[in-house]
Amino acid sequence: MIAIASDHGGYALKEKVKAFLEKKGLEYKDFGCYDTSSCDYPDFAKPAAKAVAEGECEKGILICTTGIGVSICANKVPGIRCALCSDTVSARLTREHNNANMVAIGAGVIGEFVALEIIDIFLSTEFSNDARHIRRIEKLEK
Repeated sequence: MIAIASDHGGYALKEKVKAFLEKKGLEYKDFGCYDTSSCDYPDFAKPAAKAVAEGECEKGILICTTGIGVSICANKVPGIRCALCSDTVSARLTREHNNANMVAIGAGVIGEFVALEIIDIFLSTEFSNDARHIRRIEKLEK
């Protein structure tokens, strides 16, 4: 199960991401928002991050205009490693090296096709399990 959330600035892209996930046969839980009315991103990003941290969802996708606000919000939740990604290399390496469990996307920064490619790579890339990366992640958790 994948947690997905956005604010009004990311709503349109979130709907495209949901269609993409459905096409790939991936289950998701939509934590909102549910239209383009002005809203506050923590109201949606925080519950999505908590769902990932508590194991209700395996990974999460957060979207706002820049991706910055939702990533800051998610990273305040213990157990979350949310990476703001604007390119596919970062999406792959944050999974391989950081074992990131959430990705943040800026709908106003990148287009739909790049966003979907980032999400595809993020969801399909496994953590490397290299000792050096495990050691570094453990230091983050202290």
